[in-house]
Amino acid sequence: MKAHTKETQATLTPDKAIAFLKEGNERFQGNLKANRNLLEQVNDTSEGQFPFATILSCIDSRVSAELVFDQGLGDVFSVRIAGNFVNEDILGSMEFACKLAGTKLIVVLGHTSCGAIKGACDGAEMGNLTKLIEKITPAVNAVSEPKDEGLRNSKNLDFVDSVSKKNVELTIDRIHAESPILTEMEKNGEIKIVGAMYDINTGAVNFY
Repeated sequence: MKAHTKETQATLTPDKAIAFLKEGNERFQGNLKANRNLLEQVNDTSEGQFPFATILSCIDSRVSAELVFDQGLGDVFSVRIAGNFVNEDILGSMEFACKLAGTKLIVVLGHTSCGAIKGACDGAEMGNLTKLIEKITPAVNAVSEPKDEGLRNSKNLDFVDSVSKKNVELTIDRIHAESPILTEMEKNGEIKIVGAMYDINTGAVNFY
């Protein structure tokens, strides 16, 4: 499988970009990697890169976007931060990726049993982590069930996963609210901004 070129990138639509990622995840689940020569892709991308998607995911060591979507060098921009939320710098990176580098898709990828989400559910405090957790807390507050405070913590994995999904949704809302560039591109059909969840137990990615 060859690295993307300016020509192949130009022919892609946001829906086709989603299809590429879904196909890659199916290969990953089946342990069937695409046949690609990574050293050849190093050569192919030495004078330029033409990724088709930008993926915001958690730093969790089990959730490498390139691996779970079976992509090669030059295929995706990968943005990683604990809790997969956005800030000014990440939004700027996304604007670069889409407006200047031509990616057709932004995926906000959460995952099950997320440590950062668990910390937010528990109200963890430790150094700079405290400030990071504060950015995820709105997702905790936005999940109404269960009402029993004893169940609204990291020991309740269903609650944790509900918060993870809500965090993805709120992150997309924030992209729309704080990036007129990306919002306009999506309105014009140039890109799509979608959410997804990765299941650490099965390797499956569910888009929504």
